[in-house]
Amino acid sequence: MTDDSLDALTAALRAELPADSVITDPDRLESYRHDMARFCPAGTPAVGVQARATADVQHVLRVASRLRVPVVPQGGRTGLSGGANAVDGCIVLMLDKMNRIIEIDAPNRVAVVQPGVFNATLSAAVAEHGLFYPPDPSSWEISTIGGNLATNAGGLCCVRYGVTSDFVRGLEVALADGEVLRTGRRTAKGVAGYDLTRLFVGSEGTLGVITEATLALRPPGLEPRTVAALFPTVMAAGDAVARVVAGGQVPSLLEFMDQSSLRAANAYRNMGLPEHAAAMLIAQSDGPRAADDIAAIAARFTEAGGFDVVEAEDAAEGDLLLAARRESHFALEALGACLTDDVCVPLSHLADFVHQVEKVALDVDLTIAIVGHAGDGNLHPNVMFDAAKEDQVARAIRAFDEIMRIGLEMGGTVTGEHGVGTLKRDWLARELGPVSLRVHQDLKRLFDPAGILNPGKVLAS
Repeated sequence: MTDDSLDALTAALRAELPADSVITDPDRLESYRHDMARFCPAGTPAVGVQARATADVQHVLRVASRLRVPVVPQGGRTGLSGGANAVDGCIVLMLDKMNRIIEIDAPNRVAVVQPGVFNATLSAAVAEHGLFYPPDPSSWEISTIGGNLATNAGGLCCVRYGVTSDFVRGLEVALADGEVLRTGRRTAKGVAGYDLTRLFVGSEGTLGVITEATLALRPPGLEPRTVAALFPTVMAAGDAVARVVAGGQVPSLLEFMDQSSLRAANAYRNMGLPEHAAAMLIAQSDGPRAADDIAAIAARFTEAGGFDVVEAEDAAEGDLLLAARRESHFALEALGACLTDDVCVPLSHLADFVHQVEKVALDVDLTIAIVGHAGDGNLHPNVMFDAAKEDQVARAIRAFDEIMRIGLEMGGTVTGEHGVGTLKRDWLARELGPVSLRVHQDLKRLFDPAGILNPGKVLAS
């Protein structure tokens, strides 16, 4: 972008925005170049805008459409697929200051929020009204609702409660030309017209910018009961999950950590977790038959070869176990470079998938630490490597790709909750096939004819 073009863009943005909302300082812009993903290209933005209201977003999009400047929406930038990465000459549209909880309607069990609200903040706020917002990604304390919507985030509780899209009643979306579209409704039921709400959830800012969301809430479950078990092999843990599912138990969460991730958690927070086992499973139930459910799950763990099968003494001990799981990504990153995969496979293939990942680790001679939401087949193999060694970098990328290939061949998907971003564009094309890919491209052209909305994300050009 030439100096004259940048001056024209900046002047146009400042015409209807507060001066401090428009950022041109290169040092500040540097901090908005990328999210938490590795191996994803990140360009240099021309300008940043700190939006504080829907009108700000509309103005940015009108200017961008007129001047043909790309716009990259950003929230907490905690993504792991490069979905919030800048492209050269773009406007980074920061939504983290749009962080108001507009309304909590307890009688109708809905909340209306702006995209910059942290997931944990919303959860705490609705809890004060005796309600519960179930989607809870591991990054819930630092990830925003807007980011959760953009990637259709899951979380620890999704095995029973579902993912973000299951709790979205309606959206306010600023389209590429700045016009505002409202989708959905506040009612619990409604099938009038096409389901545009679900179309935007998971679209990663490529079809429009979400500026407000109406979210469904639930009454809270009972105080959860938690059980953990150690396993002699990762395969045995996978078998235990299959037995729980076959036995008809539906825990509120069922989480997996292998030996490498347990050791990383101890090094990160000194949590005192057992390190002598190959894997640990953590299950929790918050239903009216929680005690019976946990007893049945404990029996399935034992049948699969689990040992030290212990129920948490109280909720605090259960929370400690889950804290280790929630912080596993950060614990592993503290040990060195980490390339995080996000594959979901049918539950019947879970044990075999884990076995195949172990074989990949041997083949590339790298540690692959596995954590994940075992209850719905969504695992996160983390390829550990030394970023200063080119050979290890190459082997890490090869392992990452091989894991995705294995997942697809088992009837799975290349992303269960992290999104596509730039990291998995080519793999998405393989998963979709030519007809579905063409429909995706047609939708992109319909909503974004000038191609300014988060270009290069999700769909390969």
